[in-house]
Amino acid sequence: MKNFQILKGEEVFGHRGLNTAIGGALTVFDAEAEINVVPAITATAGSAGSLSAKGWKKLSAEILESVKSNLAGVDGIYVSLHGAMGADGELDPEGFLLEEIRRLAGQHIPIVISLDLHGILTDLMIRQVDGLTIYHTYPHIDFADTGMRAAKLLLRIVAKEVIPVITRCAIPALVRGDELITETGCYGDLICQCQQLEQEGIVLAAGIMIGNPFTDVPELCSQVLVLTDGKKEAVTRIVLQLAQDFWALRHRMQSKLINLETAIKEADLIDAPVVFTDAADATSSGASGDSNIILHKLIEKNYSRRVLAQIVDPVAAAASHAAGVGAEVGLRLGGGIDLDRFVPLQVKARVRLLSDGTARLETMKSALNAGPTAVLEFENITLVVISNSVNLFDRAIYYSNGLNPKEFDLIIVKSPHTEHHMYDAWVARNFNIDVPGATSANLRSLGHTICNRPIFPLDDDVEFIATPSFYC
Repeated sequence: MKNFQILKGEEVFGHRGLNTAIGGALTVFDAEAEINVVPAITATAGSAGSLSAKGWKKLSAEILESVKSNLAGVDGIYVSLHGAMGADGELDPEGFLLEEIRRLAGQHIPIVISLDLHGILTDLMIRQVDGLTIYHTYPHIDFADTGMRAAKLLLRIVAKEVIPVITRCAIPALVRGDELITETGCYGDLICQCQQLEQEGIVLAAGIMIGNPFTDVPELCSQVLVLTDGKKEAVTRIVLQLAQDFWALRHRMQSKLINLETAIKEADLIDAPVVFTDAADATSSGASGDSNIILHKLIEKNYSRRVLAQIVDPVAAAASHAAGVGAEVGLRLGGGIDLDRFVPLQVKARVRLLSDGTARLETMKSALNAGPTAVLEFENITLVVISNSVNLFDRAIYYSNGLNPKEFDLIIVKSPHTEHHMYDAWVARNFNIDVPGATSANLRSLGHTICNRPIFPLDDDVEFIATPSFYC
């Protein structure tokens, strides 16, 4: 629970002007003079492991109590979700919350949700809602746009202008890799079809969710979702065709990984900046952020060029703050959280800079709080040590600590992808490194035990027959 930032009542209006789904929804609601927004609660946290049973009980009770106390006179409900939450003892946290919100609100009040395309939309979730909108971009930049689409949809349903029907087609496939970048990949071509359906007014909403393979739950899958005004057979055929097209591309939508030692050898031959993508330890995907495997191997292989990296290690950050700027400190870096995968790396470093770890994400402009932060230097490595697991899918943690990635030769990025201009536009090469981690794109290495099987690529010879489900 300590990782959650909770806003209640009027505090929620702090999202106004931000590139968040709630910020986008508020833009729509604020533009309608007759709309009175009743803000209830937001609870946001960076991706991490499963929320403890105690934490989940407290958080869910707080959310539902806030909803209950704000329901009087409400004509419609908007719920902004990610969709891939994990909690000990609850395999479908969002489904539970939506079911309880529906119980509190009754059947007559419309509920519309917005979702990350990495969410895991379950049958239980869909049965509680009247409508939904889904991100159309990856890396995500359409947070506010998705909230705006959800708000406009909710107003139309409240006004009884439309009678929504959701058509769903689940696909037994998990996907990763560069082909998921919507601006350039084949997944983006399919998303463009969804956007065209919306823009031409053929459907109320459309999207393709690819789930989060690191949340091992029964209904983990990819899925096509379309919302129409009434049931339309022609649209059903479109849904099935999108699902079949997605299935046909499943082999392309897998990560192309490179061995770490091979990547170091190749990087040493390139006289220009390169990126080592450590998607296996991506905090934005739920990993611990305390992997030191790439750093250890760079030192072992005597890579001599300037390296910029980050790591989650509250103990090392605290020791650096205690020592002070300019001090030489002996530290054990990394391997303090994911104990089964990583072993601490012993180093002697100089403390270059200390900060409180606050920043603003480049895309969303929302607050980032990495906690006590230290910039350390040892050998040819500059390392940003943070205390809290925060999203590292942009350059905010570097910039806020006086570091410019363009001044380095090798930058370690703990995110599967970043926006093109952040790195790929100016580096010579981006190596997607094959190393252990809780969010490795080597999906078979993760050890799924709960999700419905068979599913590609965890199993061989998976068959798929596109079958629609309808929710009215």
